Amino acid sequence: METAQHISNLMGKRVIILGGSSGLGLATAKAAAEEGAEIVIASSNQARIDEALTELPAGSSGYAVDLSREENTKDFFARIGRFDHLVYTAAENLNLTTIENTDLTKARDFFTLRFWGALAAVKYGAPLINEGGSIGLTSGIASQRPGAGWALAASICGAMEGFCRAMAVELAPIRVNVVLPGVIQTNLWNSMQPQERENFYQSVGSSLLVKRVGHADDIAQTYLFLMKQSFATGQTFIIDGGTVLV
Repeated sequence: METAQHISNLMGKRVIILGGSSGLGLATAKAAAEEGAEIVIASSNQARIDEALTELPAGSSGYAVDLSREENTKDFFARIGRFDHLVYTAAENLNLTTIENTDLTKARDFFTLRFWGALAAVKYGAPLINEGGSIGLTSGIASQRPGAGWALAASICGAMEGFCRAMAVELAPIRVNVVLPGVIQTNLWNSMQPQERENFYQSVGSSLLVKRVGHADDIAQTYLFLMKQSFATGQTFIIDGGTVLV
């Protein structure tokens, strides 16, 4: 019988990170690699994958996959084979808008990568996960404390958290958890103009209990914890600098 101590060791474990060429995914890939894991990353941009692989150890691999299309995700996992941990961080740039200005066609598209892409990844990836393995999903604090303009983000986050709990039950004993980051400095905010983005970071950071917005490394450590914590499943982990308290 595999012990908890053995399961918690990432040395030699195979970790698949979808959305792993930048932001939270790349930070998680680096952190897992430092603990001896074999890393496989995937995202839609080959140039970013190539750049990310220069920051990862030899033996890491990367694939250009449009995760918004189910057949691409299915083909990817058919090629990958068995592995130990799956992390899904794929997402497009954030775009906040009030309900009166919401284009419903575009709103539906907003779910494609963040929610349906994650569902497809779990559908095709779960059968390949080794004993003691896990799935780490990504939501956000919009479900806990939405503001004006956050209708779509809050809806997707709430859906992802419900999906996490359902999969923890359905896929047991595979562990399934979801991370809820607060405002993190990543390329997901690149739809803002540079000065607007910097002002946003400063405004949010000054209001938080920890007096700063988050960094990708802050969230990466949570994904690693969930790979190694063999008694947690179906849980939401809020990593937000105290946002929901202020």
